[in-house]
Amino acid sequence: MEPKKCSNDKATQEMLKHAYEAGVETAWDRFAQQEPQCGFGKLGICCRNCSMGPCRIDPFGDGPQAGICGATADTIAARNLVRMVAGGAAAHSDHGRDIAHTFKMAVESEQCDYMIKDELKLREVAARYGIKVEGRETKEIAGDLADAVLAEFGKQEGTLISAAAYPPPARQKVWKKLGVTPRSIDREIVEIMHRTHIGVGSDYKNLVKQGLRACLADGWGGSLIATELSDILFGGPQPIQFGSNLGVLDAKQVNIIVHGHEPTLSDIIVAVSQEPELVKMAKDKGAEGINLAGMCCTATEILMRHGIPVAGNFLQQELAIMTGVVDLMAVDVQCIMPALGSLCGCFHTKLITTSPKCKIAGAEHIEFHEDRAVETARQIIKIAIENFANRKGKVQIPKVTERGIAGFTTENIFYHLGGRFRASYRPLNDNIINGRIRGAAGVVGCNNPKQVHDYGHITMIKELIKNDVLVVSTGCSAIAAAKEGLMRPEAAAKYCGQGLAEVCETVGIPPVLHVGSCVDNSRILTTLANVVAEGGLGEDISDLPVAGAAPEWMSEKAVSIGMYFVASGVYTVVAEPLPILGAPNLTRYITDEIEKDVGGKWAFERDPIKAAGMMLEHIEKKRDALGINVEKERKLYDMEDRRTLSVE
Repeated sequence: MEPKKCSNDKATQEMLKHAYEAGVETAWDRFAQQEPQCGFGKLGICCRNCSMGPCRIDPFGDGPQAGICGATADTIAARNLVRMVAGGAAAHSDHGRDIAHTFKMAVESEQCDYMIKDELKLREVAARYGIKVEGRETKEIAGDLADAVLAEFGKQEGTLISAAAYPPPARQKVWKKLGVTPRSIDREIVEIMHRTHIGVGSDYKNLVKQGLRACLADGWGGSLIATELSDILFGGPQPIQFGSNLGVLDAKQVNIIVHGHEPTLSDIIVAVSQEPELVKMAKDKGAEGINLAGMCCTATEILMRHGIPVAGNFLQQELAIMTGVVDLMAVDVQCIMPALGSLCGCFHTKLITTSPKCKIAGAEHIEFHEDRAVETARQIIKIAIENFANRKGKVQIPKVTERGIAGFTTENIFYHLGGRFRASYRPLNDNIINGRIRGAAGVVGCNNPKQVHDYGHITMIKELIKNDVLVVSTGCSAIAAAKEGLMRPEAAAKYCGQGLAEVCETVGIPPVLHVGSCVDNSRILTTLANVVAEGGLGEDISDLPVAGAAPEWMSEKAVSIGMYFVASGVYTVVAEPLPILGAPNLTRYITDEIEKDVGGKWAFERDPIKAAGMMLEHIEKKRDALGINVEKERKLYDMEDRRTLSVE
């Protein structure tokens, strides 16, 4: 295994060499053991939804063309696809539900370890839900909001409030006409499972239609709820400096990594980790202090609000353990490799699972309950401190780190673009209209050993910003960009085209904006809605010169995210094709015909340069349609012209 063929990241390359020499298995080794992967599965044409099967369709036409029940390739692939949407929407929305329960507890309990930190956002969100805010106490407003958001998960009548409160009116009309406006979050996920059961739905377009409804319940529902309530509870992020990559670990300190996706425990660990009693305990054990770092989206949650360094993204979780200095890794849910259990047994690292939804063989389980948050956090930190003395074997910390700025949100972008007194999206819209910024792209998603680690993210992002496209990023993609130095403001001068570089220098922002974890893709949706509302770039999200991409996607969550961007009117490119290529009619619908229904569509391209080219072509097409690609003669304003300018 050649490390450079596995990863674009120097720290990862060093640790893969170390793993090979130590005889330790990683995700790349297990991927190689799976080759060749099942061709029927990759094409999406195998079905195991009942015990008559499993059934498969012959992609060459010589063998079976229908399952035992009569399901065709298009039916089977559509069922498999929308079940992926259901899985992804369930993961994100269950995250949102947990945050909502914590929020309700913070409102109702006098002894709670949580409190409302962003009252302004509380009032803004409550108003969107139709809750009266004027003249009312914070607790009253928060109580009503808690009840309203929890009802979004299981109500039996009406539609999602958030799906009507946030998107542009033109977008809502598209959904209503197609019949995909989400009703409630859980209902849409359950209905997918019903429709894809043996003997129910078989029309592939109708199956995809329910997939659209469920993904919208995720993006404009469960994920959005998670983001909004997290900001209210833990504080809305503000731009903040942070360090990234495995070099943030410190051999002289107790190293604790928090990994997963939910901020409820990790935020409390941050709050108590530097308590004098705990720091003294660490020093008494021979350490210089306590060093906290994050992995994956839990990392993103705490770096956005506290500047806690991020040790790495998805494919680096095993490598962090192999440094030999991680005294404890605390995990909650999602993107946690089961292999961590056995790997930690080869090192001194304590692996602690904290969620009843995620238990791993070989890990110690300390169940987290919000009413004992501080107590649990202290318990976990003390275990890490006690484990410091048990380090064994070679210490291997790559001397690779990078600095960046994170913490951009829908709300604070207003301030950065217009200042305190003229906060507005107008400068962004104007710079898109005048061509300094050609458009915007969301580059998001996971890592996948099928692609060279981080290469797809970095190569695509550099190609986009070189062509004056502003990039917003979340999750593991954002971590990849940070490790490459693309989240430094000075990166604009080095990597961007002249127009985008000028804008970044003027505003003082990096060319790649870190907007959060994977549930925070909802921030991209609300930002697009604000751009539409500002005016001058069409009436709907589908009119905007924007595109989305997931160059290294691997999870069901990524399918739901991609689908809700498509359903919101965004052209979306992924590297690894969706598992539908064995179903020609479904493939044609997803990558072409669906655009007539929702304004967005999917595209598949493994080469990140070619994929970026496809996105740029789409952005220019949208600019042409808006009539903003026509060169305009520069106008010098006289005093009379100036008097007519609005200063609202």
